[in-house]
Formats: sequence, structure tokens, C-alpha cells
Amino acid sequence: MEFVKQQDTVKAPADWFTGDVWFDVIHAGKEPSRMRANLVRFSPGARTHWHSHVLGQTLHVVSGTALIGTRDGTVFEAHPGETVTCPPREEHWHGATPGRFMEHIAMWEGRGDGSEETTWNEPVTDEQYNRARSR
Repeated sequence: MEFVKQQDTVKAPADWFTGDVWFDVIHAGKEPSRMRANLVRFSPGARTHWHSHVLGQTLHVVSGTALIGTRDGTVFEAHPGETVTCPPREEHWHGATPGRFMEHIAMWEGRGDGSEETTWNEPVTDEQYNRARSR
């Protein structure tokens, strides 16, 4: 058994996010593990850009209300304690509602071969972000 040394909180890069977002690395697996997990904190209105993960992604909402959008225009709401999975290579975005902070644990797997795990695309427009929400 090993206690993992905590890393400092990191400000998320502006070329992947709109608004202020910070994350704490929970786990960055080293071979043979491919697991990755971050606690991600979104300020009100902050969100990721469109992106996809080679092996998919799982989001577990810790606090606030998460918005998760898909390319077909659907925007889902997820609440604390709920978990959402995004299939491999599905383009999506996630973020906070306009008036509240949101935290989620983001989990995904690396490929183990050093290739890109996440493909980052263009920012989510205000029109895409503000679409009606589904449950």
C-alpha cells in the first residue's frame, strides 16, 4: 500500500476551457495502470471545450449541477451523487451552470502507448451552452 503525495491544484489551460477551472490530480496511473482521475472545479458558467476521449470518460458530480452537452444539441443536467459515462470518441463538453460552482471527478483511461488520450476541439458557443436542458 502506498499513500500518494498530493500535487498542487492546477489552473486548467485556457485553450481547453472557457472560464475559470481548476483541477487536482487524484490519480495518474503509471504502467500497468492506465487510470486517470481528477477533481475538477468549475466557476459559474465555466465549461470545457468540445472534446472526446479515446477510451471514454466517466464524470461523478460532487457538488453543484453539471451540464453535459452532446453534438446532437442535447444538454443534460447531472446532480451531486450522479455519475455519467461518455462512450469512447463521443464528442462532448461539461461545465457549471451560469450561477453556481460545480465540482466533479473526471475519470478516464490512457491507452498505455503514449498516444493522445483526449482530443480537444473548438470552444462551446454561448448558444450551445444555453440550450434547454434534459434530465
